[in-house]
Amino acid sequence: MSKKFPRLFSPLKLRSHTLKNRIVFGAHTANMAVEGLPTERHTAYYRERAIGGAAMIVVEPMPVHAAAVLTRGNFRHSDDSVIPHLKKVVEAIKGHGAIAIQQLYHVGAHGDSDNSFHPHWSPSGGPSYHDSDGSHPMTEAEILETIDGFVAAARRCRDAGFDGVEVWAAYLGLVDQFWTPWCNRRDDQWGGSLENRTRMSREILTRIRDVCGPDFIVGLAVSDEPDVKVALQRDELAEIIRLHDELGLIDYVTCGSGGYLDFYKLMPTFLCPEKLGADLASVLRSVVKNALVIAESHIRTPENAETVLGQGAADLVSIVRGQIADPHLAKKAAEDRPEDIRGCISCNQMCWGRRSRDYWISCLINPSVGREAEWNGDRFLKTSDPQRVLVIGGGPAGLEAARVAAERGHEVALAEASNRLGGNFLLAGMQPRRAQILDLIAWYERQLEKLGVEVRLNSYVEAEDIDPSEFGRVIVATGSYSPETVFQKALPAVEAMPGLAKGNVFTVEAVMARQARPGKRVLLLDEGGGWRGCGTAWKLAEEGHEVALLTPDPFVGKELQRTAADVPMRQALRKLGVTWIVEASVIEWHGNGATIVDHTTGECRFIDADALVTATTNAPADWLMPGLAERGIATRQIGDCAAPRQAPYAFYEGRKAGLEI
Repeated sequence: MSKKFPRLFSPLKLRSHTLKNRIVFGAHTANMAVEGLPTERHTAYYRERAIGGAAMIVVEPMPVHAAAVLTRGNFRHSDDSVIPHLKKVVEAIKGHGAIAIQQLYHVGAHGDSDNSFHPHWSPSGGPSYHDSDGSHPMTEAEILETIDGFVAAARRCRDAGFDGVEVWAAYLGLVDQFWTPWCNRRDDQWGGSLENRTRMSREILTRIRDVCGPDFIVGLAVSDEPDVKVALQRDELAEIIRLHDELGLIDYVTCGSGGYLDFYKLMPTFLCPEKLGADLASVLRSVVKNALVIAESHIRTPENAETVLGQGAADLVSIVRGQIADPHLAKKAAEDRPEDIRGCISCNQMCWGRRSRDYWISCLINPSVGREAEWNGDRFLKTSDPQRVLVIGGGPAGLEAARVAAERGHEVALAEASNRLGGNFLLAGMQPRRAQILDLIAWYERQLEKLGVEVRLNSYVEAEDIDPSEFGRVIVATGSYSPETVFQKALPAVEAMPGLAKGNVFTVEAVMARQARPGKRVLLLDEGGGWRGCGTAWKLAEEGHEVALLTPDPFVGKELQRTAADVPMRQALRKLGVTWIVEASVIEWHGNGATIVDHTTGECRFIDADALVTATTNAPADWLMPGLAERGIATRQIGDCAAPRQAPYAFYEGRKAGLEI
C-alpha cells in the first residue's frame, strides 16, 4: 500500500471484477489503426500502460456505424474481421493485470465527410461543429439502425475478450444530442420529454446487457459544458444519469469536460485549471446509488488524483495524458516515487496536435509514444558495450540523449555553456502559465543525478577541447539562435531588415533571458505563430508593456490552433491589452517605430514603437561541426543544431541517439 497515495491504491469492485487501484487510462483516439485494424503499434501502446500499472484501460473509441467514422485511424465499424486483431490488444492489457474496456461512439451531426464519405445524421439536423457540413434529421429506421450498430459493436468487443464497453454520450455526440433539447426538437417518441430523449440511450444499454451477459461491464461517458447555455447543465445531466442508474443500466460513468461547443476544454491545455472533470463527477456521485463515478480531464498527477478521491468527488480517476507522458506513472506512484514521474506539460502538441492533423498520436516529452513496439516501450535494455559519451548542450535533445545513454549503462558527461540546463526550452518555461516546463527540467536534473551523469555547467566547448581518446561517442546538441538579419519569410527578396543598425531590436530569447529591456511600447514580429512569439507577448504585457503583435499569418497563434490553445491564448492577450496586426510584415525599422506593409492591400504605414522584438525562424548553432570534422572526431548532430524545429523533434532525436549508442 502506498503511504503517499493510500486512496489511489486501494482496490475497488466493479461488477464481478476487482480493480487493483483507482487509476484508469481513459479512452482517447490514438489513431493508430491501419485500414481499420489495430496493429502491433496499437497493441504495444496499450501494453506499456498496463505494464505501468493502470488498473483499467479504456481502448480508443470505435465507430458503431459508417456515419460515425471520424479519423483515418478509426477501427472498422460493422465488421467482425476486427475481432482477432482486437484480441491481441485485449491480451496485452489483461496479461498485465488491467481490466480492458472498449469505448463505442457515434458523433451524430459532427462527422467528418473526408473520412466517412457518409451523410451526417442527427436527431433534428443542424451543422457539424467538426467540419463545415450539415446533417439531416434521422428517420426512425436510421435510429434503430444506429442502436443495432451499438449493440453489434458491443458483441464484437465481448467476442474479442473485452471485459466491457463504455458508451460515449459526451462532447455533444449523438447520444448527447438526443438528450439535449437544443439539438433534439423531435415531436415523436424520440424527442420532447426526458423519457423520450433518453429512449435511445436506454435502449442501447439495455440491449447491450441482454446480448453481452450479466458479467459484462457497461459504462457511460459524459462531459461538462457549463459555459455554454444551450448544452445540458449539471443538474440536467444529473437527472439523466440518475434515471439510468436507477434502472441499473450502467456500472460506471466517466465525467469529462468540454465538447464540440466548448472545444478548448475538451483537451485542456495548461491555460485551463487542473482537475476539470471533478466538479461534474462530484455532482453525479451525489445522485447515483449503484454506478461508480470516474473523474476525467486534466487530472495530470497522482497528487491531483489523490485530492479528487480524498474530496469524495469520484470513485476512480482517469489520467490520460499523464500516462501518455509517463506510461509507468501508476507503478512509480504505487512505489511512492512521484518525483520520478515524467509529468505531462499539458501542451497538446503531439497528442491532440498530431491527432488533429489525422496522424497517430505521440508525445512531446515522451517520443516512445507510438513507437513502443520498436523502442521496447519506455524501458531500456542495458548495453553490452558500455562507452564514455560526451553530450554537448543541455537543451531538450541533449538532456534526453544523456539520460537515455546513461539508462542503458553508458558513462555520460553533459557539457552546458550556461549556468542552467534547459536551453531555449528553459526560456519557454518562464512564459506565463508554462511552469510545467520548469518542472520537467527539474525532473531531468533529478534523473541525471540518480544515473550518475557528470553535468558540467558553465562549460563552453570548442573542438580542440575534446580528447578523442577520452570519449567513444560525441553528441552535439548545441541548439539554435536568432539571426541578426531578422529575415522574414513573407518578404523573401529582403535578406536583412533595413534599419536594424538604429537599435532597440531584440530577439524573444533575449527578452525572456532578461538580456534586453524593451521600452514601454513594443512591436513584436511573430512569423512562427507559436508560443515563442505569443508567450513572449503575454510576458511583456503582464509586465506592463504596451504590446502590438504583428504577423504575416491571417490570425495570431496559427500554430497553436492544432493544440486547441489559440483561442484561450488570444483571449488572455486581449485581456492584457495586447493588440495585433495580421497579414502584415515589417518593411523597415526606424529606431522609434516601423514601416509595415499590409499583404492584402499592399499599403504601407508607420507604427510608433520603442522597441522591436522578433520571433523569426532560428538558425542552427552548428559552429562546432567543422572543427570536429577536421579533427576526425565522429559526432552525431541532434535537435535544433541539426535544423531548428519545434521541441518534440529535439526530444525524439535525443531518445533515438541514446538508444542507438
